[in-house]
Amino acid sequence: MSNLVIVESPAKAKTIQKYLGKDYDVIASMGHVRDLPKSKMGVDVEHGFQPQYTDMKGKEDVIKKLKEHAKKCNRVYLATDPDREGEAISWHIAQMLNLDMNADNRVEFNEITRSGIQAGMSHPHKIDLDLVNAQQARRILDRLVGYKLSPFLWKKVRRGLSAGRVQSVAVRLVVDRENEIRAFVPQEYWSIDAKFTAPPSRKVFGAKLVKVDGVRVDKTEIPTKEDADALLARLQNAAYSVQNVKKRVTKRHPAPPFITSTLQQDASYRLGFQSKRTMKVAQELYEGVDIEGLGAVGLITYMRTDSLRISEEAQKAASDYVTAQYGADYLPPEPRVYKSKKNAQDAHEAIRPSMPDLTPDRVKSSLTVDQFKLYKLIWERFIASQMADALMDTVSVDIEADHCIFKATGSTVKFEGFTVLYDDAKSEKGENKNLPELENGMAIRVKSLEGNQHFTQAPPRYTEATLIKALEENGIGRPSTYAPTITTITSHLYVEREGKQLKPTVLGEVTTELMKEHFQNILDVKFTAEMENNLDEVEQGKKSWVATLEDFYGDFSKTLETAEEKMEGKRVKVPDEETDIVCDQCGRNMVIKIGKYGRFLACPGFPECKNTKKIVQETAGSCPLCGGKIILKKSKRGRSFYGCNAYPDCNFMTWNVPTEEKCPECGSTLFQKGGKSGTLVCEKPNCGYSRPVGGGAS
Repeated sequence: MSNLVIVESPAKAKTIQKYLGKDYDVIASMGHVRDLPKSKMGVDVEHGFQPQYTDMKGKEDVIKKLKEHAKKCNRVYLATDPDREGEAISWHIAQMLNLDMNADNRVEFNEITRSGIQAGMSHPHKIDLDLVNAQQARRILDRLVGYKLSPFLWKKVRRGLSAGRVQSVAVRLVVDRENEIRAFVPQEYWSIDAKFTAPPSRKVFGAKLVKVDGVRVDKTEIPTKEDADALLARLQNAAYSVQNVKKRVTKRHPAPPFITSTLQQDASYRLGFQSKRTMKVAQELYEGVDIEGLGAVGLITYMRTDSLRISEEAQKAASDYVTAQYGADYLPPEPRVYKSKKNAQDAHEAIRPSMPDLTPDRVKSSLTVDQFKLYKLIWERFIASQMADALMDTVSVDIEADHCIFKATGSTVKFEGFTVLYDDAKSEKGENKNLPELENGMAIRVKSLEGNQHFTQAPPRYTEATLIKALEENGIGRPSTYAPTITTITSHLYVEREGKQLKPTVLGEVTTELMKEHFQNILDVKFTAEMENNLDEVEQGKKSWVATLEDFYGDFSKTLETAEEKMEGKRVKVPDEETDIVCDQCGRNMVIKIGKYGRFLACPGFPECKNTKKIVQETAGSCPLCGGKIILKKSKRGRSFYGCNAYPDCNFMTWNVPTEEKCPECGSTLFQKGGKSGTLVCEKPNCGYSRPVGGGAS
């Protein structure tokens, strides 16, 4: 009789089976097998918040298969994902199979490789009930909020709405940012910029006015054109001389390896991936991919983590690669150790390649396009994190004229260090690549003086990357919750996307204002973060999960009761969002409504006029085949692509993003392929023009 290993997914089962061999049967539970019932709350709040778990619908065949295999096997190992959710799944399976809860039958794999599986199988342990209780507490909290608060929103706003602890705070952040933008009043200010030469050199370099009569110039010191003109007149015939030259070597340190939040942020910035897409691909890389010559291999460590810890073996593998590829000079004096944040759980390592010697190029032919892009990002970030600092020769120069100081800065690379592989720096505006040789007291010539008008800018809308960063910084949610939270608030139409930006809908704003008025704690950032800390204490065995729920539910139920009394007989109207699209049947401006399948255009003259239309999002540029408008579309799997609005007469489509730039060779629209470090390409047949993003037209 063989041993049974239960994991969550078939891909993971296939990879593990390869390493364990014929003495083991590895089968998948396909995720959770038990949960709270869908048709009722399923929590007995009067008797210690006892959950009423039931077998999940649609899992009958899986459950039957698990029970049949368990009866035939000598021993059952529970190898679900190594986190709270995975621990809870193992606990449910153990109960369902009547396993001994005190037996050492729980195994964890931080990486799905031979060594990772051997390490996990050689250290079985009991199911960690503290982890289970932390997950139970979170699940019940979310169920209490959802089942108590959602009906309130149905009665007072619109049927079908949902509320949740983390999702409601995320929507509030987006709404509050939008209100900041609306309330922002731009302020005019001016800068004085100069171009200089230092004879006999003909090299022209730029400098910026930073001080006037000993006072630092900021955005309030030169408020109007008249002030700028007065300074320009004062400086026009002044003598310019070098006052202070500072030369130094500065170091740039590599970024640490990825954790969940930084992976999602960088994948958004560099690859244009939404967080849901990032985590789906990362899961595939973790569970195992068939690699030519190797078979099924888990390419990365577990991808839900907030720890920056890495193993000594991984450090050595990275060092060996760097030495072989670049030389010992590209290694730091000591292996780098990164410190995790104070509230990090540190249950797993940082996200890294499970076998650093498997370079992206080596596995490229075995991966999908998305898998290759994400693996390359993870691999390069990890290897770079173990490399030497980059060294920069920097020069800072003060130039004096009539008690005014201009500052010029320049830098050149002295030693590439980690940037030879992975550079996450953003270029500084106004910095010269290098300056001519300048000495104190040297007289220099002004080539041009300009006053430039500026206006202070409102804070930008959140993107997925910056919202995830805000959630992490405020301690809201945990690594596993960021992607589903954003998916929820967009799919429920509280927030919509405008390009990469997240903008609240009218529904999101109305709901948030109602929640602010009646449920301040639910929407309070600090309160939500404190609840996360309480759940962490449950996980650490420092706090009772029942006491945590009691503390929350007592105040919550009173708040809900008060809100019901105040809103008795009242209902909040969600105003329709008017558009500039004219109804082609009656001439009124159409409005945006929300139906069963999402947002659509409708005539406000209903029921006299019943005209409706799909919402079509036009993009920049024109179709390279027929010159028509390019519109944003969605595939059956929800992935964005772009097509001609003349379809089916014109069948142009592309995954690349249309831009406002024109091809210098044929005048057609250029499309951006890849993220900010990608390529601009012309898709007009027989043209073939392309150039890097940010590169000048050639």
